[in-house]
Amino acid sequence: MPGNPRRMARYITTTLTYVNAVPHIGYAVEVLQADVLARAWRLAGEEVFSLIGTDEHGQKILQASEKADQEVQAYVDHNAEEVRSLVKALELSNDHFVRTTEAHHIQAAQEMWRRCDAKGDIYKKSYTGLYCVGCEAYKTEKEIENGHCTVHPALVPEEITEENYFFRLSNYEAALIEYLSRPESVIPEWRREEALNFVKGGLEDFSISRDKSRLSWGVPVPGDESQVMYVWFDALTGYLSALGWPEDAEGKFAKFWEEGTTLQMGGKDQVRFQSIMWQAMLMSADIKQTDQVFYHGFINSGGQRMSKSLGNVISPYELVEKYGTEATRYLLLRHVHPVDDSDVTWERLDEWYTANLVNGLGNLVARVMKLAEQYLETPVTRPEPSPFPEEYWNRIHSFSFNESIDAIWALIQSIDERIARDEPFKVVKANKEEGVRVIRELVLEVYHIARLLNPFMPGTSDVIKAAVLENKKPDNLFPRL
Repeated sequence: MPGNPRRMARYITTTLTYVNAVPHIGYAVEVLQADVLARAWRLAGEEVFSLIGTDEHGQKILQASEKADQEVQAYVDHNAEEVRSLVKALELSNDHFVRTTEAHHIQAAQEMWRRCDAKGDIYKKSYTGLYCVGCEAYKTEKEIENGHCTVHPALVPEEITEENYFFRLSNYEAALIEYLSRPESVIPEWRREEALNFVKGGLEDFSISRDKSRLSWGVPVPGDESQVMYVWFDALTGYLSALGWPEDAEGKFAKFWEEGTTLQMGGKDQVRFQSIMWQAMLMSADIKQTDQVFYHGFINSGGQRMSKSLGNVISPYELVEKYGTEATRYLLLRHVHPVDDSDVTWERLDEWYTANLVNGLGNLVARVMKLAEQYLETPVTRPEPSPFPEEYWNRIHSFSFNESIDAIWALIQSIDERIARDEPFKVVKANKEEGVRVIRELVLEVYHIARLLNPFMPGTSDVIKAAVLENKKPDNLFPRL
């Protein structure tokens, strides 16, 4: 199909979100971006496996459950259901939902440990270091500024001495440099350079276990019941366990990971974990590295990072409640930059919703379909499926979700301009045959827009296409606030 990507098996996963709190707006952006890609690939005839899941072990979760006065398993069960609720609220099309407390995942994490151990990449030693609870990681000197963690500046890392198992990350410095030197390994380019420079600066082995007396909530280390796995070593393996690894009884791991193309989505604070630590673990276990990792930016509000204490947090559930699912998808995909930090406020959201959905797409569909309902004796014939324009695919595959929607809205504007210029509502009264011809063309253009909207606003796409084929003006797509 000209202009469409080459058919292949594609695997896409978002970060397994940490369930120490309900899902936030940044996570909603990430899963929506992944959903657009998965839907677009399916439209192109690709075989897709799309993963969403939850990371449910670690110190932060144990502390959060204690603060909430809940048993930890009940706590993670509740928050995992919150993530599932968001999946439903955003109408995501994922193929699987993995939880790291599932029995199969625990077995997979332990198998990953055994393979890295058999390679000689795991050893035990006593260690004293500065530990950031926010990162759930020991921090190096270059990750500490003025006594605070650079990722969690409000937290003071605690000096801890204990005997842990370590992973020989230093063994993979050369291999990681080779991997990260591939232009396609990380998007955007400056995140790849960030990872590459981190590796070239020298790698230290990292702790991959915690003493069970200090942290009981984790996957037991094979052969040593006194230790549990470091949460990241456990959670990252979820990308494989979700495919049925290591048994691979259904062949999904072979099809989508080994033989397919793999893509991981994550926030910009994930670079060290996703593109360095995880890739080294895969190398150690003799598993193919991730083909590509895409990192998105953060969302601020009113020039400040969202914080409960500042009262500027915007919940994805609040967005859906106020604007609806389809409008929420639009707002987060068009008006949040794919890779740069974005600033979002309720005032701006209201403005975007009213200008572009109520007065833009919604008004256009209502105007055209009212004319069609009034003057067309029969519906237009369903157009034969045709290839999408090459630039349409290029924008999506380059993660330019905002530019993709910009292009669709440029078409909406051009149709509005044509209506203003040609005045079909007047033409059809003076020359019915000519007026009907113009109206039919406008209806087909609206149908084309509906097709282009499919990966971004699938529900709206379906409603518009149904209205066209029924020759009926739909109910108000986007009510006024």
